[in-house]
Amino acid sequence: MGVLTFEKEITTSIPQAKTFKAFILESDTLIPKILPQITIEFLEGNGGPGTIKKTTFAEGGEVKYIKTKVEATDKDNFMHCYSVIEGEPWMDELEKTSYEIKIIASSDGGSIIKSVSKYYPKEGCELNEERIKAGAEKAFGIFKAIEAYVLANPNAC
Repeated sequence: MGVLTFEKEITTSIPQAKTFKAFILESDTLIPKILPQITIEFLEGNGGPGTIKKTTFAEGGEVKYIKTKVEATDKDNFMHCYSVIEGEPWMDELEKTSYEIKIIASSDGGSIIKSVSKYYPKEGCELNEERIKAGAEKAFGIFKAIEAYVLANPNAC
């Protein structure tokens, strides 16, 4: 099986620069504040390219933890790339998952978050697309929590 690629666009009324700041630059402090069942720990680096972070989720969920590596952050063009390099429960099926996020200003003053995710299966593994889509929906729940927090606390970011 080859690489699975998914594209998603999410719109928000939050302006482009503030969206980038909240969802990319400050997400490591915002997420545990908004969702205390999630912890984020820096294992290597300071947030820039090469940084490796471990995100641990509450007990009882399907995903226990993931390790991510920041590949690139371009503040001028509102782009961020990272890879999931380790995690439970199904990283035994994947070499890695890569994400490219670009935040674009929308005509109404908000922004559009364009995400491309690529899933690289290990040799001989068949990926379950429905399971991947279900995981993406859970990640969308984290996005909605950050969005709600930023909208309710306009001076937060």
